[in-house]
Amino acid sequence: MTGWPDPSLRHLAEMTDEIGVVEHAELARPRRELGYCTDDAGRLLAVASRLAFDPDALRLATVALELLARGHRGDGAFRLRLGADRHWTDDPPSDDAAGRALLGLGTAVATAPWAAVQTVALELFDAAMGFRSAHPRALGYAVLGAAGVLQVIPEHVGARRLIEDARDLLPTPTKDLDWPWPAASLTYANALLPHASLIAAVLSGRGDDVTTALWLLEWLVCEETSEGHFSFAPVAGRRRGGPKPAFDQQPIEAWTMAEACACAYSCTGDPQWAATAARAAAWFLGENDLEVKMYDSISGGGYDGLGQEGVNRNQGAESSLAFVASMGLARAVQRQEPGAAPPCADRRARR
Repeated sequence: MTGWPDPSLRHLAEMTDEIGVVEHAELARPRRELGYCTDDAGRLLAVASRLAFDPDALRLATVALELLARGHRGDGAFRLRLGADRHWTDDPPSDDAAGRALLGLGTAVATAPWAAVQTVALELFDAAMGFRSAHPRALGYAVLGAAGVLQVIPEHVGARRLIEDARDLLPTPTKDLDWPWPAASLTYANALLPHASLIAAVLSGRGDDVTTALWLLEWLVCEETSEGHFSFAPVAGRRRGGPKPAFDQQPIEAWTMAEACACAYSCTGDPQWAATAARAAAWFLGENDLEVKMYDSISGGGYDGLGQEGVNRNQGAESSLAFVASMGLARAVQRQEPGAAPPCADRRARR
């Protein structure tokens, strides 16, 4: 796949004011009356830190970091939503928000080129790293953040402990080779689970667990592939034997799949994983069940969902972050001259 759009932050810059990134949009127009979400602040911090060359990156990273600092209640608990009136809502602290906050903070520590952002991100990570959760996706995001810290501070005890604890809490495959997924259905951000397990296994030096995580990721790739393109589980989930295609498919599925496969490539050097990461990103460019683009080339925003009747053309924060981040990943793996995607026919024998 060639001709990847530039991973520009211009739409996210329009979505972000002095308080934070607005959660929802009507087409490309930010719906400021619906407020802000710390989930999106964590993800924005991560994406802006990785795309530091963008002229809007420093402002977006700074605003996101400030919102996370305001939202931290102590010991890893983060408030979820800030209203347009600039008061926190009554929503209880969110484990997902905490996990994504740690993801953003750790990524900033590892990749942000601005000393002030790195310093504050590390201080807030240290204040919040006691976070633990029974929710595997929340814990998975926290693992990715801790791994970022360890990239630059290998001796960081708290980040190491978080990963060691998570290794035993993240779900593992079942013994059913036809449905090894550790739940009755695929729900959301599915590739995050084998991604986090892979990172935890690599950093813990457990080769068998690395093999298992890669096997489960390959199973997921095959399960979510139809006629050579990704056909992701819909927002309502997909159980074993569920229909394909199913709608509404969410951009976060393509994003987490691209991230997980890029990580698998980094860990193994196998160019097949680079190709699969690119294929996940190409979902935004029309390699999907309806063969339609999932982004606005004028605004630079990502569309909110792929429905049976067509595209939800609203360009909210999560969807736009997913698009921009996936384009950045695609450009990175393209430089590695990837080969063919991992085969699916022999997946039962590869464990």
